[in-house]
Amino acid sequence: MTLHIDETDVELIALLKRDARAPVAELARKLGLARSTVQTRIDRLLEKGAIAGFTLRQGDGLAAPIRATVLVSIAPRTGPGVLARLRALPNVEAVVTVSGRADLVVELSARTTQDLDRTLDDIAEAKGVQSSESFIHLSTKIDRRG
Repeated sequence: MTLHIDETDVELIALLKRDARAPVAELARKLGLARSTVQTRIDRLLEKGAIAGFTLRQGDGLAAPIRATVLVSIAPRTGPGVLARLRALPNVEAVVTVSGRADLVVELSARTTQDLDRTLDDIAEAKGVQSSESFIHLSTKIDRRG
């Protein structure tokens, strides 16, 4: 069963991305809909998986000050082992598989350069990792992740 997302759903999702704590009554007013209609739409979007949930997004005051992206190339058939190792590293925030010269993109955060260096060493030394290339984040120019 396919979920139909209309323009009102798109607007509702955009409002929730800006402030997931916004009261349903406020969302309804901004959308020009009844509160019950907006609540029904939110419930449907949650039930169908269009919205996976609501979470806290840390501000700069809580976020680790050092962020990095690592491109990782792995040997064939070593993916599950490498992922298990990455999952065990507390500074690893996200891992995605990609096409291209690398197999994985790993997002990291660390409190100190020493902590980042240790994590990069742990990644490079993981069985199955053939190579890695690190990019230290300097500043965020655009962030639309919500």
